[in-house]
Amino acid sequence: MSVVVSIVLSVAAAAVVMAVTALVARRQGRVAVVDVAWGVAFAGDALACGAGAVLTDAGTPWRSWLLVALVVLWGGRLAWHIGRRAAQHRGEDPRYEKLLGGSLAEVGMGRAVRKVFALQGAIVPVIALPVSVGVVLAVRWWPVVLVGAVVWAVGLFFEAVGDAQLAAYRSRPRDQRPPVLDTGLWAWTRHPNYFGDACVWWGLWLAGGLASGWVAGLATVVAPLAMTWFLSEATGAKLIEQTMMQRPGYASYAARTSRFLPRPPRGRHVS
Repeated sequence: MSVVVSIVLSVAAAAVVMAVTALVARRQGRVAVVDVAWGVAFAGDALACGAGAVLTDAGTPWRSWLLVALVVLWGGRLAWHIGRRAAQHRGEDPRYEKLLGGSLAEVGMGRAVRKVFALQGAIVPVIALPVSVGVVLAVRWWPVVLVGAVVWAVGLFFEAVGDAQLAAYRSRPRDQRPPVLDTGLWAWTRHPNYFGDACVWWGLWLAGGLASGWVAGLATVVAPLAMTWFLSEATGAKLIEQTMMQRPGYASYAARTSRFLPRPPRGRHVS
């Protein structure tokens, strides 16, 4: 199977997931369900490309299975985590109301499809390029695959543990918790989950893109670069901080804690 066919499968899988998600959003009357579909779309993308590679005997089988497994594990955990959190909040996410200029009932499905579902459906295959390319190409440098798997594991650790620490913090009564979570991984970076997400995709790029050779590496590096930009500068950390800076104690927390890349906090004992 060629790289072009694998990319076509990637696009098709993302389109199907986002189309189904749009129907669910229309039925529930809220766009925020797309957050759950984000992880599902990547998992479906990897499964479609991986199945195509196996059926056509393309690529290096052990690396193809590894890439599919890493993406499905990451995407499944993310979808489960966001879905469990969303079940506790039935209303629309204010981010989407701001993006659309109103609720789904006010702006209609047409705008939601253009600004949310179609856009995210187009982004998924771009971010997934190292996987859709890696499953059909032969491994050139197998040690790079192993390094990528380690980077992926570090990323999943930061993402999963950071989410768990935040959930534990939020489960405490407001009068029994500090105004800002500044312990654990959150003492080292203000966004351990976003940093972890970025590491996951740099790891997948190493294992799927660069390990296939310099050409494949250069052709797919747009994926981790784009994901890191989204997480740190576009829709992730930077956007959230516009609201968080208004919370009491957050400015002093920000002054001593790295915004994205982990480092020891300044002027505070790490717990």
